[in-house]
Amino acid sequence: MCLTVLCLLAAPKAKADEWNHKTVITFSGPVEVPGVGQHLLPAGTYVFKLLDSNSDRHIVQIFNQDETQLLTTILAIPNYRLKTTDKTVITFRERPVGEPESVKAWFYPGHEWGEHFVYERSRAIELAKETNEAVLSTPVALASVPVEALNTAPVEAVTPAGETVDTAQVVQASPAPVVVAAAAPAATPAPVEVASLPETASDLGLIGLCGMMFLSAGFLLSVLLKKSV
Repeated sequence: MCLTVLCLLAAPKAKADEWNHKTVITFSGPVEVPGVGQHLLPAGTYVFKLLDSNSDRHIVQIFNQDETQLLTTILAIPNYRLKTTDKTVITFRERPVGEPESVKAWFYPGHEWGEHFVYERSRAIELAKETNEAVLSTPVALASVPVEALNTAPVEAVTPAGETVDTAQVVQASPAPVVVAAAAPAATPAPVEVASLPETASDLGLIGLCGMMFLSAGFLLSVLLKKSV
């Protein structure tokens, strides 16, 4: 009974964590994040969650360790990885020495899809120049827009030259499903025509033979009758 009670108490929390991907992360140094709110997180422990919303599952919220303060809300788009892990994975961009690391993406344990963070366009161009790679961006001024605006904010990617390119150059799309061609049905064999044998004789011979038999039987019968008389 005690074990059952413990399971019942733990089940709602487990389901909630699976739904919002709640993850406790400790940074050993300062990190940079985009979004509406605080952009520089000092070294410490933070709680990452997906926004509890049925309409958009790609908005990330970062809280302080005891979840009493929402520090920032981040726009993200799905990013696919070929191999899942049993631990949380945070990827960073390489920055110049002395600069805080810039968070790139967050992958929840056991999931192929992760959240790739989107930076404001001006900052994205700066990061692209520093890292020499395209960075996800949005033309929306994230520092001043309401959180609700993230649901409709356009997302693109910018190169170190400031050119806009397709987001496929930054995020990994899911692999195309392998289509197995159905085996062609076996061809129905053509019917084999068996040639009929030619008729080599008529029925006249059979009729003659029957006549001879009847005549012989009549002759034999007449002989027997004469003897009996």
